[in-house]
Amino acid sequence: MADDRGRIIFVVGGAKSGKSGFALRNASSRAGKKAYIATAQAFDREMEEKIALHKRERSGEWETFEEPIHIPALIRELTQTHDVILLDCLTLWLSNLLLADERLLWKYCDEFIAALTGHKRSYLAIVSNEVGMGIVPDNALSRIFRDSAGHLNQRVAHIADEAYLVAAGIPLKIK
Repeated sequence: MADDRGRIIFVVGGAKSGKSGFALRNASSRAGKKAYIATAQAFDREMEEKIALHKRERSGEWETFEEPIHIPALIRELTQTHDVILLDCLTLWLSNLLLADERLLWKYCDEFIAALTGHKRSYLAIVSNEVGMGIVPDNALSRIFRDSAGHLNQRVAHIADEAYLVAAGIPLKIK
């Protein structure tokens, strides 16, 4: 297998498109110590069940780090200790930032991009939602979220070595 150190793989798709499963299968096939960064927070029963499902899908070789906000610092830390890192998901992280303190959104996003471009050791897979293909949201916060996700997805896709769009469980390599 080729040397995957320093590679960034970006996986984007709609809700329930199969993007997380594809990213997990792809990252699981890589050798080395594995870290899973979970950005979701269980604020209700539905999210608790979704988080539990994702946990069951991962094998015991994955070390899970639950972090809703401080992703840039965690990426910098984990790239020193782990060979394979899977971040799931970028849009939940954006939601967490918007709800915590919208003023910090672009500061954290800039730090995130810097952490990605500064790493050279780990294979890094990033999962995100494509949220800009539907109707225009009817409220300001939803429009800020949609636009922020679109801008951040573009920035990550630009620096990624590979990018995949997943629809109906089928990954399409777009970069």
